[in-house]
Amino acid sequence: MKKKLNNQVTVVGGGLAGSEAAYQLAQRGIAVDLYEMRPTVQTPAHHTERFAELVCSNSFGGDVGLSPAALLKAEMRLFDSLILKAGGEARVDAGSALAVDREAFSAKVTEIIEAHPLITIHREVVEQVPEGPSIIATGPLTHESLSQDLIATLGDNPLSFFDAAAPIVFGDSIDMDHAFYGSREGSDDYINCPLTKAEYEVFYENLMAAEQHERHDFEDASFFEGCLPIEELARRGKRTPLFGPMKPTGLSNPFEDGRRPYAVVQLRRDNAAGSLWSLVGFQTNLRWGEQKRVFQLIPALHRAEFARYGVMHRNTYLKSPKILEASLNTRLRPDLWLAGQMIGVEGYVESAASGILAAVNAARHVAGDTPLVLPRETMMGALFYYVSHADPESFQPMNATFGLFEVPEQVRAMKDKRDRREWLRNRAMEAMRAIVDPSVERYA
Repeated sequence: MKKKLNNQVTVVGGGLAGSEAAYQLAQRGIAVDLYEMRPTVQTPAHHTERFAELVCSNSFGGDVGLSPAALLKAEMRLFDSLILKAGGEARVDAGSALAVDREAFSAKVTEIIEAHPLITIHREVVEQVPEGPSIIATGPLTHESLSQDLIATLGDNPLSFFDAAAPIVFGDSIDMDHAFYGSREGSDDYINCPLTKAEYEVFYENLMAAEQHERHDFEDASFFEGCLPIEELARRGKRTPLFGPMKPTGLSNPFEDGRRPYAVVQLRRDNAAGSLWSLVGFQTNLRWGEQKRVFQLIPALHRAEFARYGVMHRNTYLKSPKILEASLNTRLRPDLWLAGQMIGVEGYVESAASGILAAVNAARHVAGDTPLVLPRETMMGALFYYVSHADPESFQPMNATFGLFEVPEQVRAMKDKRDRREWLRNRAMEAMRAIVDPSVERYA
């Protein structure tokens, strides 16, 4: 690794958080050395060498209305978020959610990063924590050598958990005689695959009996509650999936005889052409042959052809409350910032948001300014306060949620949930606008 200049920051990791951080630094006039080990060293989950490759879902969550995810995106857009800018250009229909064509999305992020004159890209493994101002955003699949050096630098051990990705099927292999378009928001952006009670029971019994991949040397790791494999969810009770990814509620009745589906599997468009569709909430560790056999028991998928089978891999994250400040710099080394899923944020957008704050504070450090701690009235501020102040012994990854806010009594007393959320959103946006540099470009 070359010697660093005074106005220079090293960013390790070319995922969502690292790409966002590099872009934010460069836009602030800071020279960036961006290190990404792919394709020199691949991970179990990645397939390309592009920046910001999506390895699980292609959905970034809600983007309109009063949802926590929509508020987080609104705050990030005040910072001219690269990830949301590229996401907007690669958007595919998904109701109120921001879902993207994953190939077009990562290609756009890569194009912007490669074209920026202040970003120098290094395709090599970083095995030690860099000296000088640095952001580590290597994600949950950090190279073992860097992971061990990071542990030695920070003086704590990471926690472990499994993460999983859902299968993707070819659109022309879906039997639309047994499916219908629709969503719980009233759009036609999802394909819904209904099952009768008898069909569900056959599916459930086969799911429970299906053979899984061995967990090899990961026996010490646990499943993350926010991304449970469908078979693990089903083990909690025969009806449990009916209140999760297979719930039939909120969908218009498509049948002429008036019968309602007992269970529904939703498919979300995975590319702009509509040729690929992912099974929503169907993360799995089943063997590939078993995935085909069991998921083809869903009537609309009885002849489904799989573009990608579901996979599961080990993710790790740090006990961030022991090691991080709310400004995302480490307590033992103020010129080292951590970002992305490794700090215990759950979700694509949450990871990218941490890249924004890490970059803002790295730029402030280079300029000799004090760190920025975002107000806890904002979604970003509340999320990073949680990451840095939660009980480290019970620490679990967290995504954007209104439960992170401290809510005044008069707001809690509001009877309508929408009124409460609107008040919280307005407060958050007012607080964030007050601290964002007015010269930063904004876009709708």
